[in-house]
Amino acid sequence: VQLQASGGGLVQAGGSLTLSCAASGDIFRVNSVNWYRQAPGKQRELVAAVTRAGSTNYADAATGRFTISRDNANNSVYLQMESLKPEDTGVYYCNAHIMVSKYYEYEYWGQGTQVTVSS
Repeated sequence: VQLQASGGGLVQAGGSLTLSCAASGDIFRVNSVNWYRQAPGKQRELVAAVTRAGSTNYADAATGRFTISRDNANNSVYLQMESLKPEDTGVYYCNAHIMVSKYYEYEYWGQGTQVTVSS
């Protein structure tokens, strides 16, 4: 099983980006998926989360600006980011709990995608 994160880039403050996280391989079901970010010199922090059923949760810093969504048919999750600020700069990682069979679930991490917001 692999998680592929994409969509990062350089954007000016106030701009928008949409990140994608695609799971592939021998997958029975993708359960909860999270987006984390790690700013330079800081610990990795949770930005947004979505359950299999579509319930969402956001960090205070993301509330009102970021939207997490998922496409279960394509094992994909998206993070739409608007009104970006320089403090949103960092490497964004997707993290997923994936069932590889009816009985076994594992946690996987994507490779990260860089988001840079210039002032």
